[in-house]
Amino acid sequence: MTKTAELTLFADYFQLHVSDADSDGDLSDAWTPQAVADHLAVARDALGIGTAVNVHVSVTVALLPQEPDDDSSEFDHVVEASLDVSRGRLSVQGCTDYAPEAAAFEVLPGWNRVRVSRSNLARAIEADVDSDEHLATTEKVRIEVWPTPEAPSKVIKRWT
Repeated sequence: MTKTAELTLFADYFQLHVSDADSDGDLSDAWTPQAVADHLAVARDALGIGTAVNVHVSVTVALLPQEPDDDSSEFDHVVEASLDVSRGRLSVQGCTDYAPEAAAFEVLPGWNRVRVSRSNLARAIEADVDSDEHLATTEKVRIEVWPTPEAPSKVIKRWT
């Protein structure tokens, strides 16, 4: 059964975080030059998602029972990574949000796959700091999560 949630998060420092709610979410060593290029920083229990803007973005979180179909043609940039959620509580937040107040979701404990699909990037960049004032210019981020064994991170579709 799929569960979804709609969030509006502040992408401070051009990033969002997805992590094991019980971790410290330390991504300090994960933001390598390649991670910046891929818009994805990966640690065992935390992911940093690069955004195109440094304002509020629209986020859809979808918890899935299995890997979804590939619909990357509908998005500008799509990446995937594995995430260890040891106790089954996943946190989704802006990078400077107060962690105890972050949106939390129940997932199967252990390894989960996270696919991040982003759209409306050109319009959001064009509107810059005003991009979150209108839905037509707001960056959209979809985060899909499903249980599966650990696998290497990958860029499915790169936006340039």
